[in-house]
Amino acid sequence: MAEPYLKMLSQKIEELNLPSSDQDLLECKHFFSGAALYADGKIIGSLTPVGFGLKLPADVRERLIKKGDGTELRYFEKAPVKRKYVLLSESVADDPRALKELLDLSIRYVLENA
Repeated sequence: MAEPYLKMLSQKIEELNLPSSDQDLLECKHFFSGAALYADGKIIGSLTPVGFGLKLPADVRERLIKKGDGTELRYFEKAPVKRKYVLLSESVADDPRALKELLDLSIRYVLENA
């Protein structure tokens, strides 16, 4: 079940045409029923049946949720909320410009707080 998500995540990242320095940091791997995105070995996001989640600073998460561009990330109903993550709305996850900006924020946030 995870294989399609791994392919989708890999393709989505490739299509963003990130700088080679960022591409060198990123790796997609199997993750339970989906795929996880790692930056320099640290998890920064996931693509699963519930959608695309990213690890982001609190102010960015709050802004996305307030604007309706994201929700708290839960991997299944009644699961605990994944702290420090936001589940992106489909419109944001499918917008290359917005996703590229958020991905850059996520990479910096995770690497600076490791």
